[in-house]
Amino acid sequence: MKRNLLSIIILALLVVNIVLSAIMMVSVSSASKKTAKMVSDISTIVGLEINGVPKSDSAMNSVSMADTAVHNIADEMTIPLKKGEDGKDHFAVGNASLSMNTKHKDYATYSETMADLEGIIKDIIYSVMGNYTVDEARSNSEKIKEEVITKIQERFDSDFIYSVSFNFLYS
Repeated sequence: MKRNLLSIIILALLVVNIVLSAIMMVSVSSASKKTAKMVSDISTIVGLEINGVPKSDSAMNSVSMADTAVHNIADEMTIPLKKGEDGKDHFAVGNASLSMNTKHKDYATYSETMADLEGIIKDIIYSVMGNYTVDEARSNSEKIKEEVITKIQERFDSDFIYSVSFNFLYS
């Protein structure tokens, strides 16, 4: 008799525990949803995204291939890199090309003279890549491209050049 009574009490306590856990989950999940919505609203107002601060112009990332003109830097570049831990001189040898938005208002202004402006672009690429060691250059190519494109856009005071591509060998 005592065993049956004890089993019934344990069963009743389990049911109460399940009910209280369900109530707690409902109240916590609704509060969590409200908090997530508030954070989302605030980040939208501030202009943040989940992956960080958005690019200055989101249209840059959506240029179609039909609206893209590519300018290849004519000469192969040999860029001296910063000395690494081994103390040896290292170089990046290769080519670069620029992707330009043909629909941008500044494209007509600069597209005719891109060959004459290659010296400025090469100087920017040399100065940015020269700040990296060979190991950093190999592993951080996207970071280097972002830095180069930012400096080119600052120099031209325009974002008609929206991407840079590298084809470098490191020695």
